[in-house]
Amino acid sequence: MPNPLFDALFAPHLDRETPFLIMDGTDDLTHGAFLREASRYAHTLVAMGLAPGDRLAAQVDKSPEALAVYAACIMAGVVFLPLNTGYTHLEVDYFIENSGARLVLGRADALDELHRDCNRMGVRFETLEADGSGSFPEAATFQPTHFDPVDRDAEDVAALLYTSGTTGLSKGAMLSHRNLLSNTEVLTEYWRFSSDDVLIHALPIFHTHGLFVASNIALLSGAAMIFLPRFNLDHVLAALPRATTMMGVPTFYTRLLDHPDFTKDLCATMRLFISGSAPLLSETHRAFEERTGHRILERYGMTETNMNSSNPYEGERRPGTVGFPLPEVELKVTDPDTGETLPTGEVGMIEVRGPNVFKGYWQMPEKTAEELRADGFFITGDLGTISEDGYVTIVGRSKDLVISGGFNIYPKDVEQVLDDLPGVLESAVIGAPHPDFGESVVAALVPEQGAVLDISDIEAGISAHLARFKQPRHYEILDELPRNTMGKVQKKKLRKTYKDVFKGS
Repeated sequence: MPNPLFDALFAPHLDRETPFLIMDGTDDLTHGAFLREASRYAHTLVAMGLAPGDRLAAQVDKSPEALAVYAACIMAGVVFLPLNTGYTHLEVDYFIENSGARLVLGRADALDELHRDCNRMGVRFETLEADGSGSFPEAATFQPTHFDPVDRDAEDVAALLYTSGTTGLSKGAMLSHRNLLSNTEVLTEYWRFSSDDVLIHALPIFHTHGLFVASNIALLSGAAMIFLPRFNLDHVLAALPRATTMMGVPTFYTRLLDHPDFTKDLCATMRLFISGSAPLLSETHRAFEERTGHRILERYGMTETNMNSSNPYEGERRPGTVGFPLPEVELKVTDPDTGETLPTGEVGMIEVRGPNVFKGYWQMPEKTAEELRADGFFITGDLGTISEDGYVTIVGRSKDLVISGGFNIYPKDVEQVLDDLPGVLESAVIGAPHPDFGESVVAALVPEQGAVLDISDIEAGISAHLARFKQPRHYEILDELPRNTMGKVQKKKLRKTYKDVFKGS
């Protein structure tokens, strides 16, 4: 029996000494050297008693060694569980205990808490630092540089990713070899990746975007990656003349636009800029194209499905949309109450089906049954529409929907109007409890640099564009919107902060 991910992503590169990870300040790593290191790590996992199907949890900084751990898990049949480096040790405790992880990799600065907690749970703890040192790589030093991959079925779980848990306990999405490989194959072809490409990789690798999209595509296509520890504006600007492609979140592109050295000439070798993980403002689209001549390609995905849709490589990349369903992916908009498919143009729940859709939630059969229909369609929780010509638009999360006086208000409808006003850089719209209407609209506004926002001007500016029931009844002016590590606005935090603004109204 084969090992699908190993056979597609790693086996073709075993003897290739071409650049794979291009590092600033250190020697580049070839494909062959990377896989020799991954093989040593795979042997180490076996030596530490891990068997196929066991879980390895890693809360470590981004490094070539951290990426090699992922490759080693694929080789050894171990289920890889990457964890956000921002999680507290109490949050990590839940993931370790819930997943039943046999081995945890962490940083030495976590020894006092995480190591102690692992000891309490009877879980082995080893260290891996950002510079590649630590007890785990030390244990691998004298291991063989070749590892015969463990046989895996296409439906075997390759990775476990926990959702953010905004509506309760975090859920572990089980992603199979088939899920990851099918999506990688489709995207590699759809976005025209080849071994001639050099990808700027400034994303974290504990998330679908940086690990299962960027890294897997580079591996499948044979491309090289300029592997940056994090997004650093100066480092990205320096990397652009050596690169052909870049994947990022919207804040990457707004920060580039804020820098005077970011010019069309600097992007002369680039063929593609891709954005995801959070909505990209239409204004950013326009400004980026004016500055560089490139139109950013926006796509749509999530933890449970990887990528679902994308604007086309050739053809109109339409601002405000996430393009068309990818090949092999079925996407429909349904009535949230009945599950019936809605007519074109109506707002409803986005559901998707395809080989990219996860197997279910780890040890949560009831939750799996709630969100994964018997016919294979996954209820995403995202509200959206499909235009007459097939473009998909996301209008928000179902939990972000504001119901005021019996009327449905989609935050994106209000945010688009607010974002177009003079002096407004960006906005976030939420609902807050209201004694008369049940909920009413609160708008958080971030002004453009040097701008002073006058609420009376804001109110006058939106009056002709929004029905009265959609207009915010309370405004907050903020220096910046709260965001998570992938750039998504944390509306849950805003709702908590402003839950009492209408008290006594």
